[in-house]
Amino acid sequence: MQIFHRSTNTIAKVSIFGSIFFLAFFAWVYSTLLRSSYVTGQGVVKKQPVPFSHQHHVAGLGIDCRYCHTSVERSAFAGIPPTETCMNCHRQIWTNAELLEPVRASYRDNVPLQWTRLNDLPDFVYFNHSVHIAKGMGCVTCHGPVNQMQLTFQHASLQMEWCLSCHRDPAQNVRPREEVFNLDWQPPADPRQARALQARLVKEYNVRSLTSCSTCHR
Repeated sequence: MQIFHRSTNTIAKVSIFGSIFFLAFFAWVYSTLLRSSYVTGQGVVKKQPVPFSHQHHVAGLGIDCRYCHTSVERSAFAGIPPTETCMNCHRQIWTNAELLEPVRASYRDNVPLQWTRLNDLPDFVYFNHSVHIAKGMGCVTCHGPVNQMQLTFQHASLQMEWCLSCHRDPAQNVRPREEVFNLDWQPPADPRQARALQARLVKEYNVRSLTSCSTCHR
């Protein structure tokens, strides 16, 4: 005696294949979401207490990265400039600009400005600025062309796959140490010269391909 109708076989097959396609679609949506700016913050301009323009200060005025980020060459943290650094100039220029009142108030009341951090790695990730600089990795490699950013944003996704793309082949981003803070530096146009320079710097700076988990997760 036949309990189920013959069409049940067809329905069962369609259901199985449909489930596979649904799971594949769900995995694609989930993977896409994880790489989106909504999750990573890449390319998102966040509100700051003062709309600071790197384009104006770096490209326009020629201020070196190290003037504000004073500890970048010797410690893991690049450093956030205290209000006193801002007031070195703004005691004399734009002294009455309404836009800069939060800066003046911070200096006057001795209360630090609460900047919103852009390149914020999870607590379980270890990153050392000084090591990367010593190995010839330029600021622009991770932070992008900040000298062209009217309002600064996170340039890269900062996800593990992005970090590993450099750690697997660090030669692609190495540059002379004296050019680390030069945001406009470009490697030689001739590919052979570029590869020769990279190979020399990798050897000279003892740059290694580090992909062990313990490199970043300590």
